[in-house]
Amino acid sequence: MGIKLILSALLVCGTLFLLVSTEPVEDKFALLDFIRYTNHSRSLNWDERTSVCHSWIGVTCNHDSSRVVAVRLPGVGLKGGVPTNTLGRLSALQILSLRSNGMSGPFPSDILKLGKLSSLYLEFNNFEGPLPLELSVWENLSVLNLSNNRFNGRIPSSISNLTHLVALDLANNSLSGDVPDLLDIQTLQVLDLSNNNLTGDVSRYLGRFPSSAFSGNNLTLQPSSASSPKPTPKKHSTKFSHPAILAIVIGSSVAAFVAVALLLFVTSRRKKGCESGPLQKAEKSARRMGSQHVQEGDGGMIFFEGCNLAFDLEDLLRASAEVLGKGTFGATYKAALEDATTVAVKRLKEVIVGRKDFEQQMEVVGNIRHANVAPLRAYYYSKDEKLMVYDFYNQGSVSMLLHARKGENLWSLDWETRLKIAIGAARGVAHIHTQCGGKLVHGNIKSSNIFLNAQQYGCVSDLGLATLMSPASAPVVRSGYRAPEVMDSRKAMQASDVYSYGVFLLELLTGKSPVHASGGEEVIHLVRWVNSVVREEWTGEVFDLELLRYPHVEEEMVSMLQIGLSCVARMPEQRPKMEQVVKMVEEIRVVATATAMRNSSRGGTRSSSPNIIPRVSEIGSTSTTN
Repeated sequence: MGIKLILSALLVCGTLFLLVSTEPVEDKFALLDFIRYTNHSRSLNWDERTSVCHSWIGVTCNHDSSRVVAVRLPGVGLKGGVPTNTLGRLSALQILSLRSNGMSGPFPSDILKLGKLSSLYLEFNNFEGPLPLELSVWENLSVLNLSNNRFNGRIPSSISNLTHLVALDLANNSLSGDVPDLLDIQTLQVLDLSNNNLTGDVSRYLGRFPSSAFSGNNLTLQPSSASSPKPTPKKHSTKFSHPAILAIVIGSSVAAFVAVALLLFVTSRRKKGCESGPLQKAEKSARRMGSQHVQEGDGGMIFFEGCNLAFDLEDLLRASAEVLGKGTFGATYKAALEDATTVAVKRLKEVIVGRKDFEQQMEVVGNIRHANVAPLRAYYYSKDEKLMVYDFYNQGSVSMLLHARKGENLWSLDWETRLKIAIGAARGVAHIHTQCGGKLVHGNIKSSNIFLNAQQYGCVSDLGLATLMSPASAPVVRSGYRAPEVMDSRKAMQASDVYSYGVFLLELLTGKSPVHASGGEEVIHLVRWVNSVVREEWTGEVFDLELLRYPHVEEEMVSMLQIGLSCVARMPEQRPKMEQVVKMVEEIRVVATATAMRNSSRGGTRSSSPNIIPRVSEIGSTSTTN
């Protein structure tokens, strides 16, 4: 018995040892010390009790989780300098990104201790003073981006020892003196030294880079050359020998073959699967923002309090993405970031307001926190791009769940789920109506803007955008949701939201789109169709056939139908307030039960058969309007 206990104890100890040994404890405490002694406006989920490799935001470990190899904390509101004896203890670190924060002070000495660093991103901070003289410690460095800071002094000559450097960006600082000879860095492909105080001549070797890489300095550009200077050749006859002509022909043929092969490769890549990085369309304009960041005060992505995401615009542009949909105010993409985070990104179109009005509206929307309102996590504004970042809901929108073609929908929306969706969406819209002194309007309620939260209740997204857009952004296809009184989408009222919500309820009940085609070419508007069926002493055809499979829910469906019809009353003053709608949809089950009991007491129990549906005269008796 004693031996068994000893063996069990050894087994437990061995298991604990293995668990501890796979956790990079020293690296964890180094990061905890870093964040403990660094001011930051956004909270991170770094906790001693959780796994640094599997749950910490912005941290990546190696394959066996024994060391931290990457720390990416862009745009998380870091302030001040890098505390000494913190990051420098991450001796296996290969990638460090602290870009787009508010860090300041001299170049962090701790970073010079990271001998295995391959990529360093410190751009868009407030670091100042001279660059370190000895940079050879980073013998494996391939990317160095120190742009958009306040570094001054000379570019150290030791930078020429970074023989693996592929990209060097020192733009928008106050660096002075000559440009070092970078001839030994044969791997260098990207260079930007623009907008500094550099003087002197640029070597012929650096002349192979575009002139924009040196603009904003007092530099003299030498003629372009792809290699070191060579003796000037003697003049020769312009005639070519037969071997030379043959070589040119063969070379041209090879070049043509390579070009065709590349074209076929690119074409095949475009035809495969999802679109790889549709947000890359924004990259061209983003590349032009180098000086605008400084001139216009553009600090990149703006995150809201409570957001645990860690990325910036460059991360977003590099993300693989697929189109989720194209709506009234722009296209929405699913973006998968490098750290495995998935977000929904909306690219706005036809924004007609300036930066100040745009940012004010984003602040209003971004500070709304409610279980049934999809939180805006971040936004980005520039002259060419306006982006909004939301959580990604993996079940898709209610529109997708309702109207997916046969075989595409993995699960159908049963009555319980539809009821919870209606309740959640009503709560979300009602909460929106309480904001801004009770004057905020959603302006674009439709099933494609409503998602299911973790509890399967409706969650409303895309609010408050109508006032930012051109009236032309409200196409005819929206007429199915749009209230009759709305001629200009920017002037929608809360009563208009109630109408749109009512159309959404009818959509949930019927399974039909707000505007759809009949068997022929006739276009049917859902509200008109439902009203016409009701007037003709309606039957079960008004309800989605999928719902008729569920027993004992007819009274509840009738209650929801009545609420929907009251919301789509033609005159705005005849519609209930959203707070009243919430009460009505929350009481659907209670009212339906009471109605069923009343009908039973009048003369028998109602059949659960879907063919026995209340007539129009009975709808009034189920009213719950306050």
